[in-house]
Amino acid sequence: MKDEQLLRFSRQIMLPEMDVSGQQKLVDATVLIVGMGGLGCPAAMYLSAAGVGHLIIADDDSVELTNLQRQIAHGQSNLGEDKVTSAEKTLLGLNPDVKITAINKRLLDDELDNAVKQADVVVDACDNFTTRFAINRSCIANSKPLVSGAAIRMEGQVAVFDSNNPGSPCYQCLYEEGDDDDASCSQNGVMAPLVGIIGSVQAMETIKVITGIGDTLAGRLLLLDASTMQWREMRLPRDSSCVACGSP
Repeated sequence: MKDEQLLRFSRQIMLPEMDVSGQQKLVDATVLIVGMGGLGCPAAMYLSAAGVGHLIIADDDSVELTNLQRQIAHGQSNLGEDKVTSAEKTLLGLNPDVKITAINKRLLDDELDNAVKQADVVVDACDNFTTRFAINRSCIANSKPLVSGAAIRMEGQVAVFDSNNPGSPCYQCLYEEGDDDDASCSQNGVMAPLVGIIGSVQAMETIKVITGIGDTLAGRLLLLDASTMQWREMRLPRDSSCVACGSP
């Protein structure tokens, strides 16, 4: 790392569990973030600021006025811009050394697999079950850890799914394909700071996966009821009959 980077990340480096070696792991890492909305914005911003060297960001949307209530990487001046273009400017403003690969399309099939293969960790910050199931399958096929988050109304959840960890469940152990795909913010609403909380937890879990610090949420589901600010934790066993990760 350069002297300027050592100074920039000094508050992290002074943590005994991080040190220079942990920071170097972040600088050398590639993270794929699918979705530059309410969850993807804070997750990407904290990962950029924390020093992840390469962020691959994917989204096929453009910035609308209704996004600005919660999607904090975008501003009034970005209305009409592609979300990945708007987010790239914000992320480079936080850390000019971060490499950004902006993909202005919905990742599917081979393109999704190619992006997942490049990443050390995948962050699911999308807003629909179809994409989540596809990301989950690709992460299993390519042996990549997946940091999953969701938020709606006043409720949020975060989990880590790591197929490299024996006995760890996958996303489809938790949700069956065909579950309600209408649970979107546009139809149900969402409180602005909620997505910031969940997206920040996703960033923290991503950093932990990369550096090996602490215990990740692998095998656990963290649930937040923001109306009472109460967190609950559920253990997630692997489903042996899961169509995505179970035994044939």
